[in-house]
Amino acid sequence: MIDLVLPVLDEREALPWVLGRLPPGVRAIVVDNGSRDGSGELAAELGATVVREPVPGYGAACHRGLETASADVVCFMDADGSLDPGDLPRVLEPVLAGHAQLALGARRAAGRGAYPLRARALNRLLAAEVRRRSGARITDIGPMRAARRDDLLGLGITDRRFGYPLETVLRAAAGGWAIAEVAVPYRPRAGGRSKVTGDLRGSLRAVRDMAEALA
Repeated sequence: MIDLVLPVLDEREALPWVLGRLPPGVRAIVVDNGSRDGSGELAAELGATVVREPVPGYGAACHRGLETASADVVCFMDADGSLDPGDLPRVLEPVLAGHAQLALGARRAAGRGAYPLRARALNRLLAAEVRRRSGARITDIGPMRAARRDDLLGLGITDRRFGYPLETVLRAAAGGWAIAEVAVPYRPRAGGRSKVTGDLRGSLRAVRDMAEALA
């Protein structure tokens, strides 16, 4: 069994598609981070394990999901329909085969508007800085990733906002982990606006959180 942590904030529109495409042997843990559209209730109706995280923040939701998980290997993925759970087996393979301790899904745009220029520029800068500091050969700090649960807990990640994925990679690289990247298609999200790149305020907030993680 593999646990898939899905941080959720008002993703009702995308959840049926996302949860309907879970590969066999993958359990969805939906972490409702204050949704007002009934996302948590719908996820429960669709068979997901649902937990609530009252502290706002992407990292807070991710970490609650990690603590809730019981499987040896845990994956993370956005629940807005931009990523396909059907791609998880390819991201999991390096971890399950013992070739890597952390596997990242490197996003490749698959449709108009799927990967805004603002987001691509930010991720290129972050990836370049991680390469410079750690030598880890990565191209994206993406939201799809996989590792063993105990290893992740042992990293001692402290960020509870948008810097959570970046801190994960930085601490893993500092610890000498083997890190693998697997290209995955990145689609336009299902309705609504991205919490990170949907407006300038969200982008600035993400930049602030990631700058703190780098510091």
